[in-house]
Order: sequence, then structure tokens, then C-alpha cells
Amino acid sequence: MKLSNEWTDYECIDAGGGEKLERFGDFIFRRPDPQAIWSVIDYSKWDKIDGYYHRKSDGGGYWDFKTNLPEFWTIKYKDLEFKISPTNFKHTGLFPEQASNWDFIMDKISRETREIKVLNLFAYTGGATMAASCAGAKVVHVDASRGMTDWAKENMHLCKLDDHEIRFIVDDCVKFVEREIRRGNKYDAIIMDPPSYGRGPNKEVWKFEKNIYYLIDICMKVLSDKPLFFLINSYTTGISSTVLNNILKMTLLKKYPSGKVESGEIGLPITRDNLILPCGIYGRWESND
Repeated sequence: MKLSNEWTDYECIDAGGGEKLERFGDFIFRRPDPQAIWSVIDYSKWDKIDGYYHRKSDGGGYWDFKTNLPEFWTIKYKDLEFKISPTNFKHTGLFPEQASNWDFIMDKISRETREIKVLNLFAYTGGATMAASCAGAKVVHVDASRGMTDWAKENMHLCKLDDHEIRFIVDDCVKFVEREIRRGNKYDAIIMDPPSYGRGPNKEVWKFEKNIYYLIDICMKVLSDKPLFFLINSYTTGISSTVLNNILKMTLLKKYPSGKVESGEIGLPITRDNLILPCGIYGRWESND
């Protein structure tokens, strides 16, 4: 498992009973988490919170704020800075567990002396985009949501990357890659965080189990002659990291046998009991050069 354990502005304080207790900067939130099915030993700190997201039995939910929060605030991870703001669908605009992937991205790119061009698909608010750009890459950031793309632009400003080359594109990711194939554009690295289910700007339907293999296959057609890495992250329930490992072996490793494939879980350390909160899976092919 890859742990995102180098945070100072974020902390998973406790987890259990289907929930997690987190600190984002100076504010503490209580949110649902389907992985935290064990019992909470001590609830004494769980009431000292700034916000509580209640899950409704029929789906969805709502925030119950205990303090008067600002519209947004920021937290830092190493040289990166991100806007945080609770949304009406439980999220805060950032997935802190992704820091382990950001570290991998920054390390791989910073070691290169050549110019690296990165394609980030389903890019959300741009954590991976900022990591790649901070390390010196040119980045194309693609997401179907205009609101999340605007948020990513704010993160670019916060990270002081305005003078770096980042293209923000609001589009269906599959259709964008298909057009990039026709245009002959190439990338040295591809990052993707596809949802379990979603719809594009023109109501295009995405289902992970049905579409992931096709997406990887077409993405290989926009890889450069000397690719650096191919990184997939997933939160899809029921999909094992071994599935990603198998697909990458059948596709990326078959075409680029000199590289290597790795997969596993990503997680967050839980402060109170020294446990680990599993937060998703990753699979990646990377060059050995």
C-alpha cells in the first residue's frame, strides 16, 4: 500500500463506524466513509467538529456546520497549495490520499532532462496537474465539469504556476483522446482517475467496468515513442488493483516490455490508533530508463 503520510495541513484523526474524522488546515470535519467499518473506540473528539456531513438513507446528504466557515481556505502539500471548500456532495475539492501519486509524478518528471508532456484525464480540481506542472512538465488537463476545471485554475494560481504551460479543456475524456489520435498529438505520460459512473458534457455515458479497457487502449495511441509513465487511479467499488495490474500487463507492458507494472492500494494513516484507512487503488506502468 502507498501511504500519503507526509501531510502537515491535513490529518485523518480517527475513523470507524462508517465515518472518518479529518482536519483540513484549522477545520475538522466528520464525513461518511464506506471502508471504515470497524468500531470507534473513543468518540470523545468526534463532537469537537466544524462540520458534519449526514448521509441520507435514500442517497445524497447534507452538511451541518457547527461553526461559521469561510467560503474557502487553502492547505499546502510540499510546494503545492490547494483551495478547500465543502461541496454539497460531501467532497472538499481535494483527495489527500492522492499525495502518494503526486510524489510519484513529481519524482519521475523531475528526473528527466527532456521536455515532458502530460495528459491528465478526469482531472477534477487538478492535484495531479499541479504536481506534474510543478515538476516542469507541460500539462493538458481534461475534465467534463466546467466548475471543477475553474477550481483547478484557482489551484494553478495558488501554486504560482501561472507562467507554466497548462491547457485546461472541458470535454468528454474519451472523445478528446479520440480526437487527439486523429490530430497526431503525443504525450510522454498519461494520468487518469476515471469515475465508477458518469456523464460527459453531451450526456456521454461512462461506466468503469465497460469502458476502462477501451480508454487505456486508445490512450496508448497518443503515447510518445519514449513514454515515461501511465498512471491509473480508481475508487470503483469491487475493482481490485489486480485488475488494473492485469490490464496494464496486457497493454502497456506488452508494448513496452522494458518498463515495469505496479499496482496496489492507496491509503491514509489514522492518527488515533495507528491504523490505515484504505482509500482506493492505483495501477501504473513506468519506464526503467
